[in-house]
Amino acid sequence: MTPCTRRSALLSLAGLPLVPAARAAGNTAFALIGDRYHNSDYIRVGLGKTLGADLGIGIDFCDETKELNSATLKNRKLLIILRDGMTWPSGYPDESTNAGYVSTGKPPIVSDPQLPKWEGKPHYWITPEQGRAVKQFAHDGGGVLFLHNVTYISPHNDDFKDVLGCVTEGHPPIRKFKVRVVNKEHPITRGVSDFVVTDEQHYVKYSKDPKHLLLESVNEEGLDYKKLGPKSAAGWAYDYGKGRVAYLAPGHMLTALWNPEYVKLQQNAAKWLLR
Repeated sequence: MTPCTRRSALLSLAGLPLVPAARAAGNTAFALIGDRYHNSDYIRVGLGKTLGADLGIGIDFCDETKELNSATLKNRKLLIILRDGMTWPSGYPDESTNAGYVSTGKPPIVSDPQLPKWEGKPHYWITPEQGRAVKQFAHDGGGVLFLHNVTYISPHNDDFKDVLGCVTEGHPPIRKFKVRVVNKEHPITRGVSDFVVTDEQHYVKYSKDPKHLLLESVNEEGLDYKKLGPKSAAGWAYDYGKGRVAYLAPGHMLTALWNPEYVKLQQNAAKWLLR
C-alpha cells in the first residue's frame, strides 16, 4: 500500500472508495491537506464540495507529506495545499488540539500503566527535493492553489517560498474579520464582494510585486497582532514560468470555506489556474 492508503488519506470524490494507487483514474488535482491544527476531514469536505462536486474537478486528497513529490505531480494539472510545515512523529506535547478533550472541559488524563514520556517536538517535513518538485511543477505549466496556513511551510524551503511568494508572520486567535477585494478586475475576484468571516486571520510577509495582490484581511475593530496593525495581504495570483499560482488566506473553519463569496473565490481561482 502507498502511505496514503495506509493512513486512509488518499480519497477520490463522490464517495468513491480508497484507491490503492497514488492517482485515481481521471483525477487531475492532488491536494495535500491536514495537520495537527487542521483536521483533514473538514478540508476534504469543504474543498470536495466547492471544487469537486460543484466544479467537477477530480481531486485526490492526501495527508501524507511524503506523497508531495515529482512522481505524484506527474501529469497533474492542479496542486492544492492546505496544511502547515510540521509533523509530530514523536507525539504531541499536549492534548490541546483534541476537540473532544477540550469540549469536555479538559478532564485529568489518567493512564494505568503510566504513559512513557515522549519528546513532543515538531519535525519540519519539507525536503529540498519536495521544494524543487513544487517549483518545477509550476514552472512547467501546472496550477498551484495555496490555501490558509501553507505560509508556515515556506520558512523552511526557499524554492517553496519563491513559488508561494511569502512567509508567515503568524496569526491571532480566531476572530471576526473582513476580507476586502483590492483588485476587482482579476478573473479570480471578478463578481466577488467583500465578506466577513470568523476564522484565523493570517498575517504574511508578501515578497512579490504588489500588482499581483487581490485581497486583504482587515479587523474592523482595529485589533492588532504583534504590532503589525489590523490588516494583512490575504490573496494574490500570478504567472510562474508556464504555470500559475494563487493564494487565498481564509480556511481554518468549514464555515469560512463555505462562505458564499469565498466559494466564488475558490472556484474562480481553480478555473483560472486550470485555464
